[in-house]
Amino acid sequence: MKAIHQLSTFQNILSQYPQEEPLNRFLAVYYKQNKQMGSRDRKIASRLVYNYFRLGNILSDLPKEDRLTIAEFLCNSIPNSFLAHFNSEWNAKTELPLKEKVEIIKTEYPGFNLADVFPFHQHLSPEVDQEEFYLSSFIQPDLFIRIKKGEEKQIQKVLASADVNYTLIDQQTIAFLNGTKLEEILPDKGNYEIQDLSSQKVGEYFMPDKWDKWWDCCAASGGKSLMLHDQQPDIKLLVSDNRESILENLQHRFALAGIRGYQRKVLDLTQNNNQVLHDYAFDGIILDAPCSGSGTWGRTPEMIAQFAEYKIKFYSELQFKIAANVIPYLKVGKPLIYITCSVFKEENEEKVAKLCKEFDLEIESEKLIKGYHIKADTLFVARLIKK
Repeated sequence: MKAIHQLSTFQNILSQYPQEEPLNRFLAVYYKQNKQMGSRDRKIASRLVYNYFRLGNILSDLPKEDRLTIAEFLCNSIPNSFLAHFNSEWNAKTELPLKEKVEIIKTEYPGFNLADVFPFHQHLSPEVDQEEFYLSSFIQPDLFIRIKKGEEKQIQKVLASADVNYTLIDQQTIAFLNGTKLEEILPDKGNYEIQDLSSQKVGEYFMPDKWDKWWDCCAASGGKSLMLHDQQPDIKLLVSDNRESILENLQHRFALAGIRGYQRKVLDLTQNNNQVLHDYAFDGIILDAPCSGSGTWGRTPEMIAQFAEYKIKFYSELQFKIAANVIPYLKVGKPLIYITCSVFKEENEEKVAKLCKEFDLEIESEKLIKGYHIKADTLFVARLIKK
């Protein structure tokens, strides 16, 4: 039976998977080593493994195959052959709303507790609707792009002629099903950026003026800087990160977007960099802080099993140390844009309150951008003004 073979493949993958490695990287290597698997086999295997991890700690004492059947019921909205084999009654009910599915499972498994899907719930930001957040764990987020200004009509023209499902969010934002091969549909990467919807929304807090000097201090591959430059092309921009390799990726993305005349520096912001930055003063600083990434675990559900609670304190202290080393270069009356992709209060509201107290900042605005009900990531952003 195909379902038995699929279960065997799932068990084989799980037995070989090293928990500290990103699941997508491991699967890529696994499929290269098992070239007998066709594209459909790989797709089903990936679905089963990812859905299994979406359960978090729910009913963790059950055998893996039973937990996988529960995951398949919760995570799929259409019937499939795997679920038909292991629980045909549930397979006939896959189109039911998630809350009704949960009640069906509770009937058979009274120990089912939805909160177990996210074992760190006591750390959640107070703005999180906990039930909705838990339920979102069973839904794969969409793939979003941000269209460069002036390229909207061209992108929509290409999509109109392509056989692909998409949703137009607004003139600059389009959502696709995760796994859509954008490189085959939109080969010109210079007129759009892959960027989560919630990540795009933090740009509303930038508000740069012409000729401003801005610093994207944890720039990574430059997604926030590209958005900032799209808003105001005449800014003077410094981008920095502690990894030369990732700044090379940023340089490539900037070249595709036609951005020139910016500065880039490799900086370790846990250290005092005054010897390098003593002459700098900025009209705005973007601090997209290193964090737990807990607001993005819908895309990487294996992290629920890999993450240790003590790391919340580690990231919270790291964020404070970095902020302490960048705030001195912010002009009075100008904004620090503090961003995390976390749902933990220690990294968000509590961190902002401490920064305001220690560094004489005031909150102009702050928000938890709730992506969990729109198939997007959840981010936190605060616009803090230096007094």
